[in-house]
Amino acid sequence: MHLPPRVDDQLRIGVAVEVPEPYAALVQAQRARSGDPLARAVAPHVTILPPAVVEPEDMPAVHEHLAAAAAAHRPFVMTLQGTGTFRPVSPVVFVRVQDGAQRCAELERDVRSGPLASALRFDYYPHVTVAHDVPEAAMDEAERAMAAFHATFAISWLSLFHHHEDGVWRRDRTFPLGGGRPPEP
Repeated sequence: MHLPPRVDDQLRIGVAVEVPEPYAALVQAQRARSGDPLARAVAPHVTILPPAVVEPEDMPAVHEHLAAAAAAHRPFVMTLQGTGTFRPVSPVVFVRVQDGAQRCAELERDVRSGPLASALRFDYYPHVTVAHDVPEAAMDEAERAMAAFHATFAISWLSLFHHHEDGVWRRDRTFPLGGGRPPEP
């Protein structure tokens, strides 16, 4: 995972749609079996905004922007099915977003604007990582192990994550999609 450098008290954030339980535990367990060092530091998710750095004083504008972007989109159903890889360009194995990919792309375009406008290192491709930067044999095994994975669930909010000093990404707050409701605390 590419982490942009921070200066002074800047915050490192990311925005995602989370994979709910019981599916999240299955994805996380496979990521741990592959030896991925981020297995316990990153909750299973589909990235909407990759890691970005913001000034603390800009967070109210970021919150307002995310609330408006989320409200402009209706809740939707996502289906995860099968696997893929970005190899040889990037050492990643992932579960495919079968249904809901277009909705994620629309969210990504709206979120990555205004105070969060930025260029992407790679074209946006919604996916759920199951192995990253591990030996080839572990990546091959993760791809095989998750090939039959299938999950369907509702997406009704965006999650804002902060990257903490201990290397763990933690949800800071959620933003309901239009007509959606926030998760239970």
